Amino acid sequence: MSFQRKLNLFDATMIVISGIIGSGIFINPYIVARLVKTPFLILAVWIAGGLIALAGAFVFAELSTVLPRVGGQYAFFREAFHPLIAFLHGWSLLFIIQSGATAGVAVAFARYLNPLLGLPAGYVTPMAVAILLGLAAFHALGIKPGAVLINVITFGKTLAIALLVIGAFLLTKKTGLEARPLVPPELTGGGLLSTFFAGLVPVMFSYGGWQNVNFVAEEVREPLRNLPRAIMIGVLCVIVVYVGANIAYLHVLSAPTLAATETPAADMAVGLFGVTGGKTISLLIVISTFGFMNLALLSAPRVYYAMGADGVFFRGLGRLSPRFHVPTAAILLQGGLASLFAISNRYDELVGYAVFADWIFFALAGLALIVFRRTLPAAPRPQPVPLYPLTPILFILVGLGIVFNTFITDWNNASMGAAIILLGIPVFFGWRYFNRHHGAVDRD
Repeated sequence: MSFQRKLNLFDATMIVISGIIGSGIFINPYIVARLVKTPFLILAVWIAGGLIALAGAFVFAELSTVLPRVGGQYAFFREAFHPLIAFLHGWSLLFIIQSGATAGVAVAFARYLNPLLGLPAGYVTPMAVAILLGLAAFHALGIKPGAVLINVITFGKTLAIALLVIGAFLLTKKTGLEARPLVPPELTGGGLLSTFFAGLVPVMFSYGGWQNVNFVAEEVREPLRNLPRAIMIGVLCVIVVYVGANIAYLHVLSAPTLAATETPAADMAVGLFGVTGGKTISLLIVISTFGFMNLALLSAPRVYYAMGADGVFFRGLGRLSPRFHVPTAAILLQGGLASLFAISNRYDELVGYAVFADWIFFALAGLALIVFRRTLPAAPRPQPVPLYPLTPILFILVGLGIVFNTFITDWNNASMGAAIILLGIPVFFGWRYFNRHHGAVDRD
């Protein structure tokens, strides 16, 4: 049983964009504004995040052609380092990164949908759990129906955000974009650097997701051509949308007002279009977060499938449905675990939890690229990383900076995430020992 190549360039590009644009651009700007305070620093953090995302896109674009295998980063780490590193990525994806991010977005989805339906706040968690389980069941029916849904939702929400940004400048004459002060007086030296990195955490949560198309590499047509193009086009589109949206927020709301609200997009829409505008933006956020969850339950389970197929995790996860050619058990596992995370109903904590672990493995992806340049010099590279080795080295350093700074600014989430990752080490060796003594074979 094998995967079927049903995804074209447009499908792959929409997967990249949908994997990035979720709830972050509608909610996280207020978190950034509270941390860095001034318009200059707010925009600087979002632009810096865009440049980091672009560097990551270059790294993953090259990796996608060197090793276009199901599981993306899992396959990169297995071949560049050791099956243990690959397993720890899949382990972290399941128990921290993907489950945490998907649960956080599901909570945001329910918080915006419930008022539109007239439901009380107590229904947020049940709604989040219900949508996660429902989408998991839907994706068990095959990849193409989910891809079509992603295309429609992603194109629609990107166009709607662009129209909102344009409307902000056409309908608001007085601007909240102030040139002074550049930096808050209380932030100097190391404090400014630490605050800037803290601001990058919610920003990089918003930008994260360009790697999703690598998870479905074996289901993309002409992967050597379409994978790198999809990654680059998708990330560039998102950078334009995100920076434009934050300029619009500051223009309409001003930095202090942006920092004081937890619903910046809705507040801006109300200021521009009244109550109807607020309801419209709430609906847009519902659609956007739904699109992100839809993609999350399509892509990440391919990693757990690869782990099961390699014999380092449950064997049942490494089987495809004979009818739909998708890893049904892995999809249902992801939906179920994300539902458990959603019960916590803590959006901010889930964001920090996911970003910490995600950037450990983003940094390792940059290192894997350097390894492959030496071990696989003849591999196809139609989209090589520019300014090599400077670009992957800077990408690695930024990733390590985000990880180490999280220990300073959010010790509880960082220590919990590190403990879960380390717990995967005895699990890996225990699983391999069990398989080897029961006739199973794993790839070493």
